Amino acid sequence: MDLPELLEIAQKERASEKPVQIRTCVAAGCLSANSQAVKQRLEEAVEAENLTQTVEVRGVGCMRLCCQGPLVEVGSREWGVGSGEECKQSPNSKLYEKVTPDDAPSIIAALNGEQTTVQQGDLTHPFFTYQMPIVLENSGKIDPERIQSYIAAKGYQALYHVLREMTPNQVVDTITRSGLRGRGGAGYPTGVKWATVAKAKGDRKFVICNADEGDPGAFMDRSVLESDPHRVLEGMAIAAYAVGANQGYIYIRAEYPVAIKRLQTAIHQAQRLGILGSQIFDSRFDFKIDIRIGAGAYVCGEETALMASIEGKRGTPHPRPPYPAESGLWGYPTLINNVETYANVAPIIRKGADWFANIGTPKSKGTKVFALAGKIRNTGLIEVPMGTSLKQIVEAMGGGVPNGGVVKAVQTGGPSGGCIPAAAFDSPVDYESLTQLGSMMGSGGMIVMDETTNMVDVARFFMEFCMDESCGKCIPCRVGTVQLYKLLTKISEGKASFADLELLEELCDMVKHTSLCGLGQSAPNPVFSTLHYFRDEYLALISQ
Repeated sequence: MDLPELLEIAQKERASEKPVQIRTCVAAGCLSANSQAVKQRLEEAVEAENLTQTVEVRGVGCMRLCCQGPLVEVGSREWGVGSGEECKQSPNSKLYEKVTPDDAPSIIAALNGEQTTVQQGDLTHPFFTYQMPIVLENSGKIDPERIQSYIAAKGYQALYHVLREMTPNQVVDTITRSGLRGRGGAGYPTGVKWATVAKAKGDRKFVICNADEGDPGAFMDRSVLESDPHRVLEGMAIAAYAVGANQGYIYIRAEYPVAIKRLQTAIHQAQRLGILGSQIFDSRFDFKIDIRIGAGAYVCGEETALMASIEGKRGTPHPRPPYPAESGLWGYPTLINNVETYANVAPIIRKGADWFANIGTPKSKGTKVFALAGKIRNTGLIEVPMGTSLKQIVEAMGGGVPNGGVVKAVQTGGPSGGCIPAAAFDSPVDYESLTQLGSMMGSGGMIVMDETTNMVDVARFFMEFCMDESCGKCIPCRVGTVQLYKLLTKISEGKASFADLELLEELCDMVKHTSLCGLGQSAPNPVFSTLHYFRDEYLALISQ
């Protein structure tokens, strides 16, 4: 495989596209609402109307507005994403919402100008126009099960450029200058991590994609893998070349069967074309990717527990140092990034470090994908530049609380994050700002709460989650989360005293500072944030 062959595949794929595309979401959310049957009925209706020469029905990944699925978009072959701060849809596109199989004939009839009663969405709504797709640029456009569809969208051109025209050091330097930070939660500079692994000494090196997404309400990584799996494979291959690795692993939880199936398909397709395997693009670079399926333990999102699981051991963390960059999988230098981090790599290589560095804030570059959920009108996936305010996300894009309700708080960062009150919604969403508010970026879950939400119950819910998911290796987490849960239950039932409240705060501090890994260290965060911003709700439940 060389560049002319890659471009020929892209040209053939574009030439085969019909003037009108009917894109049907076949990501997990829409599939659960029978979108596969919708796609089949659309194909039958196109054939019945003798439109197969001009109309193509295409299964695509997540179309973002998950609350209105199954979604079907009808438009020209060019979807049309704008540059700068906004994503603009093609003016002739129509979005149909909550589509049923019986709606298919009506949608096809509308192509000839007939009236349709199928519910239509508003593509000019801020939910769509305020987005800036980088990670999600192909989501909802390409067929995730056909490598040709990805190649037609400039797929694997960045990998070719890297292997044929750049040294590993130049690749690391490009990622460093871009300012990309790890999207798994902590926000560690990606270029620094890559440089550390590249310099590490070892007979072998490994690259791992952490797809063990376990935060309640989070589905960003799952959607990326279901919608654009080759994007992640390309990012991993570029990373492997940069750090000197020849073997990669994608660690994904078993609860993601659609993502697993599409990853397996993508890997096989790339291997058949010689894009994965030996002497990729006629270079000296060999790279193989295997999938490892986890049983769903939340602690395996922690990198040392994840590596133990890949090795066939019990998924429990171990103290650091040594860090994985020096001694990781089977004792060899190992690079670990999450799905979204790898999905940013190819666009950075294609468009340059300066392009990416000019998006976002001075310390938080680029965009961030969030799963917007909870008491909000528009639930789904959004990708916005770093620095976008919570108010813009929750009120403009999310549409506020349904039925005239009032937003009370938003919880970011999953069980490791905190609850931010509505009074602080003018704050920008970036790593530093969220930390100052007592929360964190996390992997990108964002749960909205209204005035009916009891914040003590929220803290209790997340503590119960951490208690259940604790691996039990260290006493502060194993025992401390249980005692914290009991104290929060006692408070919520109105049976606690002020001494119990004082004990709660002391125990939170102990668990945070003495637990072995990030699960225990961050477990008290929802308690800390609710105590800080909603202390009156705790006091109202304290018995005198």
